Amino acid sequence: MESKGIKIAAKNQKAFHDYFVEERFEAGIELFGTEVKSIRQGTLNLKDAWCNIKDGEIWLKQMHISPYEKGNIFNKDPMRPRRLLMHKREINRLYGQIKQDGYSLIPLSVYFKNARVKVEVALCKGKKLYDKREDAARKDAKRQMDRAMKERNR
Repeated sequence: MESKGIKIAAKNQKAFHDYFVEERFEAGIELFGTEVKSIRQGTLNLKDAWCNIKDGEIWLKQMHISPYEKGNIFNKDPMRPRRLLMHKREINRLYGQIKQDGYSLIPLSVYFKNARVKVEVALCKGKKLYDKREDAARKDAKRQMDRAMKERNR
């Protein structure tokens, strides 16, 4: 995603561990000036963040943006719900898919795209414990094969 004009501010690695990512979407986010400055410093956490749809709007919850040091009275609550900006038909389509069993809207990353803050939101299905173990075993096997190939090429 590191193409021209895009700078990643934060990634949600836990989401890839806990969910199967089915489909990705780009959304704008409604922020205040001090929050944007704080994100530029890299002081945000997406670890436990999730989205829900209420009254035709998508809300991002549990995303922590640390207060900006020089922000004084203009700082907002670090954990406040933030509205995501998407087209109405996209929101309605997502709402229909979320109503199905096991689907969730999870933010994967927050990034700057031409000086605007964007959120990559994904339609995800939760992993079971055996799925997580299987993924870990697959990654470990790949790591061992890569290590063996590297040793062999020396």
